[in-house]
Amino acid sequence: MKRTLTLAAFAAVAAGAHAQVIYTENFSTDVTANWNYYGSITGDTASIGDLGGTADFFFDYSTVGIPVAPNGTDTHGLKMQANVVGTGVFSGMSVVLQTQSFTGDYTLRFDAWQNIIGPLPAGGSGSTQITGAGIGGSNVSQWIGSPMSGVSVYATGDGGSASDYRMYNQTAGAIVGTYAAGSQNNSNAYYAGFQGTVPAAQTAWANGQGFLNQTGSTQVGALGMAWHRWEVAKVGSTVTWSVDGLLIATLTNATFSGNQLFFAHSDINATSSTDPFSNLSSFGLIDNVQVEAVPEPATLAVLGLAAAAALRRRKK
Repeated sequence: MKRTLTLAAFAAVAAGAHAQVIYTENFSTDVTANWNYYGSITGDTASIGDLGGTADFFFDYSTVGIPVAPNGTDTHGLKMQANVVGTGVFSGMSVVLQTQSFTGDYTLRFDAWQNIIGPLPAGGSGSTQITGAGIGGSNVSQWIGSPMSGVSVYATGDGGSASDYRMYNQTAGAIVGTYAAGSQNNSNAYYAGFQGTVPAAQTAWANGQGFLNQTGSTQVGALGMAWHRWEVAKVGSTVTWSVDGLLIATLTNATFSGNQLFFAHSDINATSSTDPFSNLSSFGLIDNVQVEAVPEPATLAVLGLAAAAALRRRKK
């Protein structure tokens, strides 16, 4: 009996070593003070209505007809927008965590929802934007039109780009990585499991705002109008990106300029939406963030040897 308990203890320790949670954030309270905001336009702040980008760290997304994220218990999250005022320039914004940094090997996971102005699948004016996240960054503006820090991953919500799935590492505008589909476009059959639909509650809300076109479903292979669980895993200098357990891309020999994580949202076209409703309906949401430390191989080896030794003693 004692040996059985010993084996159980080793198993528990090993399981803990595989999944040591070192950071969580569910945005159930206003955590604005924990993040730095960066806009690509000089003078831009997180406030709504100044120069194009916004960040709301305590946004109740049920107010716009979006259901609770699958890994959460309430409907508050981080809302990000770009080019909302209509500046008519290629622009973006990012938020960088200030209260914690991350070293070694680890995995970032979070729920993401990309909201798109309708009607879908074509999308309304200015519907093609990208939402993303990054690791190994520093306190600089993280957007694709300028040099970034760390490794970042982005996707369009509407499938409106030739490169709907993107990975970046430092160099502005240079897409990197090896894509499991052999393509970055949502039309590839590899992404066929992804498709979202405007929630009925959002259609009703939009109708109440006088906008009658918030309807339909995204193109097959696009991530918009649905909750998805994103995962960015770092092991040494290799970074992998998965969505809902499906491998999207891998980058080897990655370079990192810092130890911070960040989230970002960008408009990828040098034009603005001509529909005023886009200010209410075009955004990215982040919720239920979690970072897990990945133990060093030596740690796992020691645990494995200890468990094996205990098993041998049990058999004697």
